[in-house]
Amino acid sequence: MTERYVWDLQEVDETQLTVVGGKGAHLGGLSRIEGISVPGGFCVTTDAFRRIMAEAPSLDDRLDQLSRLNPDDREAIRTLSAEIRRTIEGIAVPGDLAAAITRALAQLGEQAACAVRSSATAEDLPTASSAGQQDTYLNVVGPTAILQHVSRCWASLFTERAVTYRQRNGIDHRTVHMAVVVQRMVFPHAAGILFTADPVTGNRKVATVDAGFGLGEALVSGLVNPDVFKVRHGEVVAKAIAAKQRAVHALPTGGTQEVAIDPQRQEQPALTDAQAVRLVRLGRRIEAHFGRPQDIEWCLVDGGFQIVQSRPITTLFPIPETGDQENHVYVSVGHGQMMTDPMKPLGLSMWQLTAMVPMHTAGGRLFVDVTRRLASPASRAGLLDVIGRGDPLIRDALETVLDRDDFVPSLPDAGPGGPPAGGASAPIETDPAIVTELIERSQVSIAALERDIRTKTGPALFDFLLEAFEEHKRVLSDPLSMQAIMAGMEATWWLNDTLREWLDEKNAADTLTLSAPDNVTSEMGLALLDVADVIRPHSEVVAFLQGVEYIEDKAFLDELAKLTGGTEARDAIEAYLDRYGMRCVGEIDITRPRWRERPTTLVPVILDNVRNFEPGAAERRFEQGRQKAQKKEQDVLSRLRALPDGDRKAGEAKRMIDRVRTFIGYREYPKYGIVSRYFVYKQALLEEAERLVQAGVLPEKEDIFYLTFQELHDVVRSHQVDGRLIQQRKDAFRSYHALTPPRVLTSDGEAVTGAYRRDDVPAGALIGLPVSAGTVEGRARVILDIAEADLEAGDILVTTFTDPSWSPLFVGIAGLVTEVGGQMTHGAVIAREYGLPAVVGVEQATRLIRDGQRIRVHGTDGYVEILP
Repeated sequence: MTERYVWDLQEVDETQLTVVGGKGAHLGGLSRIEGISVPGGFCVTTDAFRRIMAEAPSLDDRLDQLSRLNPDDREAIRTLSAEIRRTIEGIAVPGDLAAAITRALAQLGEQAACAVRSSATAEDLPTASSAGQQDTYLNVVGPTAILQHVSRCWASLFTERAVTYRQRNGIDHRTVHMAVVVQRMVFPHAAGILFTADPVTGNRKVATVDAGFGLGEALVSGLVNPDVFKVRHGEVVAKAIAAKQRAVHALPTGGTQEVAIDPQRQEQPALTDAQAVRLVRLGRRIEAHFGRPQDIEWCLVDGGFQIVQSRPITTLFPIPETGDQENHVYVSVGHGQMMTDPMKPLGLSMWQLTAMVPMHTAGGRLFVDVTRRLASPASRAGLLDVIGRGDPLIRDALETVLDRDDFVPSLPDAGPGGPPAGGASAPIETDPAIVTELIERSQVSIAALERDIRTKTGPALFDFLLEAFEEHKRVLSDPLSMQAIMAGMEATWWLNDTLREWLDEKNAADTLTLSAPDNVTSEMGLALLDVADVIRPHSEVVAFLQGVEYIEDKAFLDELAKLTGGTEARDAIEAYLDRYGMRCVGEIDITRPRWRERPTTLVPVILDNVRNFEPGAAERRFEQGRQKAQKKEQDVLSRLRALPDGDRKAGEAKRMIDRVRTFIGYREYPKYGIVSRYFVYKQALLEEAERLVQAGVLPEKEDIFYLTFQELHDVVRSHQVDGRLIQQRKDAFRSYHALTPPRVLTSDGEAVTGAYRRDDVPAGALIGLPVSAGTVEGRARVILDIAEADLEAGDILVTTFTDPSWSPLFVGIAGLVTEVGGQMTHGAVIAREYGLPAVVGVEQATRLIRDGQRIRVHGTDGYVEILP
């Protein structure tokens, strides 16, 4: 097939991305929409770019060098990318290619003023807009200048910014090619940008128009503040008119210049309200054509709108698909489960199949639809109360939505058969035997699962798993288990509320729950101290562990056993993995590698424990906590007895203290049971995946992670798989990492964040939720990956979220700050167990606190101070 170097814009549509790049494909698509005016022009195709790259063989070596650079090595990227750009700009455009461009230019008028725009094959995509990474040149006049600027556009594929973006996003430089769009220049009265969804809140029903005089470059470059119009349902609902002192205008000889705006015009709006509404109507038509919200560059010429660019808005959080037009309010599951990272499709579908309530997916995250619960007054009060105790920001966000007129419909209260608002909380006796029995029940059920799954393969495995999921839910919803959890939580709330009233003491339960029995998560942290005790005397083993990053996980334990003291070390780690090896960071996603699969993950924490602790630390820590709790109990009871009606008050408090110590540790056990089951499911599914690889159905085992459970079932039955679907899912998963999941999301797409309504904190302090009492000052260690932990005694851990897998770090720190969390989430429970002052739910803590800064954590009052 012969190369074709030039296509007219009218010939192009979105299917030709690889030929004309993202911008060219979008412009071609735009020019086909009825009622949309696009300035005429043509595309210089990627065939032309490849031809130019082939003219300079030295570019091959330089691209190899570039791909080997670290994305953070800015100096090396700057130097090498500048060399590549110079080389490309220095290549003479071959005669036949130059002739094709000049012929197309003659159709526009040889001396016509043109805009010359870069159009890369990896920009303006649904998952990566790459906006502003390559170059645009305005008001270019004449064939010689046009060819020169086409060369500059080709070279702009290798700007430092574009190269770094590709390195960070794992995009191979050789797979991206550059086309160039040449369009007739328009000289507008006004220009700007239209977002068909509010780019700040994400609301899909509110369009935002930014407008200024002259060319749109003044707005894009930040030269002037724009007029801003917000349009909803065909009317302007808000506007702000800026003083526009400068504009960019085209020069008759080519190029552009800044000009001052006449003082009388500076405060005039660049658009009338009617024009803003008309523009948004055009934007809605464009949005409907492309099927997603758009960021559109427009020009107003002779009273009509010309569209010069449209790209997807990639920063919006997606909305769960419901198939109806009703209003919905969704609450994030990840914020409650301490896991706000995106999950892979298999992880999402497995959680949906084993959860107690229906869950929706969007942006690689899970959400629960709470609209019906909010709609009836009784269930609304219960929901807000339970959510508010856990995460005040979610409660505030829900109240913000409820304050809006008619967004949530009003329904009558459910009848007697409706679910209780706060979960099952019928009273049970304060009897430790209940917890023992519940743990035994769970262990028996998991042992049966492990035994029965061994013989199942192929479609029979999936039938078995669907039954296992029902057993999974039955264990989770065991009324006795629910009562035990609620008993511990309600006793905690009672103690905190009542002792504050009687003794004016905040968060008294935090000390009273220290070293509570039967807490499988806090035991896990202490047990790793015991592992460190086994390893500490053996210097050869410690030295081996310090260099372990170069050893594969499979070989790690075998290599360990060859050293002096290595057999004991291996046995200790193996015993730990037998009990806790199903855990990992982000463990609600079944696809995440477990400690048993990647034991080297634990090595940094073991080494910290070897360095920072003396032998016998685990037992000492637990005993110290127990004695502190006992002393606190005696202190509280004696102070209560001194009050009016003191014996009754002391008696009630004693009953609640016994109750909280009996049941609060069990709060962590159901999650342990879930994750234990997950590991059994995962091993069986990976064995199935191995059979698919052997049969040539899949290239690699982990590809199953990008299929839902049902899709994987179909693949196992049919032995056929859609490779393109898996690749699309991989690309989408990568893009979800850039999205911040909202605590509350509406069906309009609005991300509602919520706020702490407090005025009792010092100016400049970071506000959060107090979950574990005490005040501590120390060095902040901002750690986003447990495998990179390097902690000293007295350090304060600052991270996004902590699920149970972070507990081994808690034994070595002095305090905790997280961005996500609530009173009863795992990090809070374990912080109280270990007596660590902790503040959770601190928005953007990992960005606002720098690693190594000194901070003061006020765990009783719920705020963090950054110290000078």
